[in-house]
Amino acid sequence: MASRGQAGRWLLLSYRMPREPSTPRIAVWRKLERLGAARLGDGLVGLPADARTREQIDWIAEEIVEAGGTATVWLATPAAAAHEQAIAETLRGSRAVEYEKVIVQAKVAAAGTDEERVRAFRQLRGELRRIARRDFFPPPQRERAHAAVEAIAEEAAPTVHPPTRSGRSR
Repeated sequence: MASRGQAGRWLLLSYRMPREPSTPRIAVWRKLERLGAARLGDGLVGLPADARTREQIDWIAEEIVEAGGTATVWLATPAAAAHEQAIAETLRGSRAVEYEKVIVQAKVAAAGTDEERVRAFRQLRGELRRIARRDFFPPPQRERAHAAVEAIAEEAAPTVHPPTRSGRSR
C-alpha cells in the first residue's frame, strides 16, 4: 500500500483515559483527529508509520499518561493487505469529505467581491495545508480542491499577487 509512511508499517496507539475530567480526553481525541488517525476500535487508533507521526503519537501517549491514563505505542504490520486497504479507504474517505467542503466554500467565495475572494483564498489555502498534513492516501478530490482554490486566486490575481516594482504581477 503506497503511503507517506513505510509500506505496510503502522503506528498503533492503544489507550485508556479516565472519564472525568473529560477535558484531557477531548483534547487527546482532537489531536488524534488533527493527525488523521484511523479509529480502529475503542481506545485504539492507527496511522501510517513515519518520523512525524511517530513523534506526534509519542507526545500524545505522554499526555495520556500525565492525565492519569494508560498508553502503549506499537509498530505493526497488517496481517492481510485487505485490512490495510480498508483502513486506507477509511482515511481516504475522511479526507475526501474535507476536500469537498473546501470545493464548496471555494465556489461560494468565487461569487463574492474581490476582498471576499482574497480572504477566502487565504483561509482555504491554509485549510488545504492543514488537510495535507493528515492526507496519507490522497483522494481524487484533492486535486479538485486545489484547482478550486487556485481559481479564486486567479480571479482576484491583482489583489492576491500585487504587482512587483517593475509593474508585473508575480
